[in-house]
Amino acid sequence: MAEWMSQAAAIPMRDGQICLVSSSGGRRWVIPKGAIELGHTAGQTALIEAWEEAGLVGSIQPEPVGSYLYEKDNRINHVVVFLMQVHEESVTWPEQGKRSRIWVSIPEAIEKLQDASLRDLLTAVFLQPTFSTLA
Repeated sequence: MAEWMSQAAAIPMRDGQICLVSSSGGRRWVIPKGAIELGHTAGQTALIEAWEEAGLVGSIQPEPVGSYLYEKDNRINHVVVFLMQVHEESVTWPEQGKRSRIWVSIPEAIEKLQDASLRDLLTAVFLQPTFSTLA
C-alpha cells in the first residue's frame, strides 16, 4: 500500500500572470510546493515553498482554492493549493541553483503544466465561467 504525504502549494500571481518554477529535475514546469512540516500550517508551507523555490514573497488567501493528488516514489501526495499575491521578487533565492522561474499568462501556465490534475485545478480556478445574478 502506498504511503500518504500532505503537501501545500502556492499559485504565485502578479499583474494577471502566474509564476511557474522548474521541477527539481529541471524537466517540467510546476508551482512551488512541498511537504507540510510539523508545526507549520498548509498556508505557511505554501509561502515558505514560494520563497525557497522561486524567491517570491507575498500573501495568500486564507482558504485554499482546491487540492490535487499525484503519485511519486510509491507515495500518494495530497497537495492543498493557495492563491498567492506576490509583493516582492528576489534576485537571489535558496533554490536558484536548481530551479528556474518564469512569469506566464494563465492559459500559458495551464499549457506548460504536465500534471493533468494540476492543469485541471488551474482550469477550474481561472477558466470556468462564473455566474452572476441579474438585479
